[in-house]
Amino acid sequence: MAIVAGFFTALVIGTLLLMLPISKRGPGGADGLDALFTATSSVCVTGLITVDTPTYWTGFGQVVILALIQIGGFGVMAFSALLGVLLAGRLGLRAKIQVAQETKSAGLGHVGRVLVGVLKIGLLTEAVVAVLLALRFFLGYGYAPARAVWEGIFHAVSAFNNAGFALYTDSLSGFVGDPWICLPIAAAVITGGLGFPVLFELRRQYRRPARWSMHTKLVLSGSALLLVVGTAFFTVVEWTNQATLAGLPTGQRFLAAFFQSVVSRTAGFNSIDISQMHPVSWMGTDILMFIGGGPAGTAGGLKITTFAVLFFILWTEIRGGAAVNIFGKRLSRSVHRQAITVVLLALALIVISTMVLMFLSDFGQERLLFEVISAFGTVGLSTGITAALPPAGQLILVALMFIGRLGPVTLASALALRSRAPHYEYPKERPLIG
Repeated sequence: MAIVAGFFTALVIGTLLLMLPISKRGPGGADGLDALFTATSSVCVTGLITVDTPTYWTGFGQVVILALIQIGGFGVMAFSALLGVLLAGRLGLRAKIQVAQETKSAGLGHVGRVLVGVLKIGLLTEAVVAVLLALRFFLGYGYAPARAVWEGIFHAVSAFNNAGFALYTDSLSGFVGDPWICLPIAAAVITGGLGFPVLFELRRQYRRPARWSMHTKLVLSGSALLLVVGTAFFTVVEWTNQATLAGLPTGQRFLAAFFQSVVSRTAGFNSIDISQMHPVSWMGTDILMFIGGGPAGTAGGLKITTFAVLFFILWTEIRGGAAVNIFGKRLSRSVHRQAITVVLLALALIVISTMVLMFLSDFGQERLLFEVISAFGTVGLSTGITAALPPAGQLILVALMFIGRLGPVTLASALALRSRAPHYEYPKERPLIG
């Protein structure tokens, strides 16, 4: 509950700041719903918008959005605890427990080092990407130095935190064929999406892959597989689509397909027009958004490890095995139930939300399902209907973003904490299946 309260507090403060007249271009302050939606999308590192970021918000409003992205990506409780470490030099037991839950630290004694490590990785990645982008904006596009630096910083922070906010009305479509823009952003998205536990382990044992944990192996192999499959999928489906890939040179087609594969699992950038993609591509994107990235990082979705566990359960059942073995280790049976529970509850929420939106709006099921999964997976991609949804529909997306950011980790932690050995068991019986 402390993590939920922390995110809610950040959300309220962000909404109030964005409602100030100084945050909005033109006379008056921002509409309350637009401010709430933008603040939620920022702190939940989603990227869905109801108003155009570069033209609606002032420089101050954009700074507020960037601060919310950084806080939300780092983790509200982790951010608060880091301030405690920096100011007081230590953490209390309650703070250690909350941060360990949010960052999935191995032990309470390591929380301080985890926080500092998370901060170093985040700032270093953002700094490197910001420099590369700023140089490209300055040297390649002739931006003024101040603008080049600001846009480099903004997009680097948005990319590493998998937020997907951009300072262009068409997101990154203007740079669809520029590898000096797309590849650094893709690298930041991938790095943040692996999750901090994986990054820590790679830093310690990058030369000893045999010693990597099951978690790290699942995230790395799953990420690589999804990147390759996603790139091939978008290349094949969109190759002849004149509104997306067909009008690009061959090399740029592959770059655009790769970039779309990267951002579809967690970051709401786009270098091609999502609204003009083939419906098959929408369905494929739905699947990638639902899966997401690695746990305990800046990525959204239900996480690669959840679906990897389900795959190995399925594979073991098909082969008639007695136990689920992954990379030479036996998977705990409690993890089986946790993965199945999280996925089924998420599917129920997505189905119900889509049905409600179908009642509230006239848009088709394909587009509404896309928006719902994008909000729940905190991805931020859109077919272009977010701003056109009725206020009640936008509030549903707000709730989905909040639940999607906090729900899976909170539910998984609660299930793990409630796990206990039974004192008795009922007799076994098998119903007919299929």
